[in-house]
Parts: sequence; structure tokens; C-alpha cells
Amino acid sequence: MDCLFCKIIEGVIPSNKVYEDDMCLAFYDIAPQAPVHILVIPKKHIASADGIDGGNSKYVAHIFERIPNIAKEAGLVNGYRVITNCGADACQSVKHLHFHILGGAQLSEKMA
Repeated sequence: MDCLFCKIIEGVIPSNKVYEDDMCLAFYDIAPQAPVHILVIPKKHIASADGIDGGNSKYVAHIFERIPNIAKEAGLVNGYRVITNCGADACQSVKHLHFHILGGAQLSEKMA
């Protein structure tokens, strides 16, 4: 499989890790859209939110259980935004489910 995020999980491509356990990996985005921009990915390849099902939803639940602590450790005490893009119209650039944690400043109310 030629997946950028799978290669990061395997350690073939380096990343600036924030958190890691047996089910997920969090690292700083290389093109940040906010002062703090962290990506959280499941260690199981799931192409997008459309690929979440009963057999892999435990990875998503696990990620959302970890996000508050990841955000807190990153200093996001005044709030943060969690986003996932799904498909071409949403500009999903890597076909591996990932969640963006954005914060570190007042974010725009506009989503576009």
C-alpha cells in the first residue's frame, strides 16, 4: 500500500510525534493551519470517514478518548477544533482517516 500515513506509522517517514499508543498516532502537521495543528490517525488503515464501520469504529472511539489529553498537553486550554475531511470535495489529501486538532489562537467562525 502506498499510503503516506501508513509509512509514518511504520517509521519509514519521520514525524514530529506528540502521542502514540497501540491504536493511534498523533503528530504535528507539516503545513499548519493554526498555531497548533496536530493530526491524529488510527494505526489501522481506514481510507476516510466513509470507511468507518462496526469492525473498526473502536479506533475512532479510542482517538476521541485521547484527543482531550493530546490537546491539553499541547497547551490548548482555551479550546480547539477537531476536523476530518472526507473525499475530494472536502479536499481530503491523504486517503487515510485523520483528525486535525487546531488551536492556539482564536479561530475564525467561518469554516471556509
